[in-house]
Amino acid sequence: MTRPSWDEYFLKIAMLVSERSTCLRLKVGAVIVKNKQILATGYNGAGKGMKDCLQLGCLKKDRIAGKNYEECRSIHAEQNAIIQAAANGINISEATIYQTYSPCMLCAKMMVNLGVRRVVTYSATVDKNAIQLLKEAGIEYARLPMPDKKINA
Repeated sequence: MTRPSWDEYFLKIAMLVSERSTCLRLKVGAVIVKNKQILATGYNGAGKGMKDCLQLGCLKKDRIAGKNYEECRSIHAEQNAIIQAAANGINISEATIYQTYSPCMLCAKMMVNLGVRRVVTYSATVDKNAIQLLKEAGIEYARLPMPDKKINA
């Protein structure tokens, strides 16, 4: 048995985090890591104390992914991870964000201003402008193969 690389390890954790998502269309997980330590996690879903899509249904049903973010009641996974870090006074500058889905433009802008160093995902890029923005800001963007879902314990 070979040990997973650090990137594979944290992507697998992001996959597990995504299982908490309440989105009916796409479950997304994010893990913020610095110096090989997890600082915060997040998944997409409704705001704290609010009814979610499991309870109310999807507002974006039959809409195209990557557009009309404002019509969705869910907060993106990486936004929730960033909010969790901020609420706990954790500095995430120079951190890496591992996520199961590529970032949108809004999330990419947040990452730029937060000083994130690296973004790692295994999903196909949906918002090419967001990825271009990350690159222009000097943030490394890596798309790796999807890790094996099996846990080798």
